[in-house]
Amino acid sequence: MSWIVLIASGVLEAVWATALGKSEGFTKLWPTVIFGVALALSMAGLAWAMREISIGTAYAVWVGIGAALTVAWAMISGDTSVSWVKIALLVGLIGCVVGLKLVDKPIEAAALGGTSPGVSTSAR
Repeated sequence: MSWIVLIASGVLEAVWATALGKSEGFTKLWPTVIFGVALALSMAGLAWAMREISIGTAYAVWVGIGAALTVAWAMISGDTSVSWVKIALLVGLIGCVVGLKLVDKPIEAAALGGTSPGVSTSAR
């Protein structure tokens, strides 16, 4: 469940980043409202996911998803140019995010002397 919440939070990061750009310095009402709501939900989801996913992995995945989707949306909507180099870099970024998910292993609680926040001892 933590991974689903983290992915949703990464999507919301792309929403708030895009809305921030569209708000024109918080002078447009609806993009500003969307920015605020998406930001709050994105941060809350990231914080919740970090209860079971290590901080380094959770943050890197959250940023990677948000960055990749923000750039992809900018290319799709025509806000930025499309190039094969950008597409290749986005594919590489997505590969790195997936790789972090695949290699993230829980730290054994016994080695830590118990459990600690941000470290899960359950199977992923």
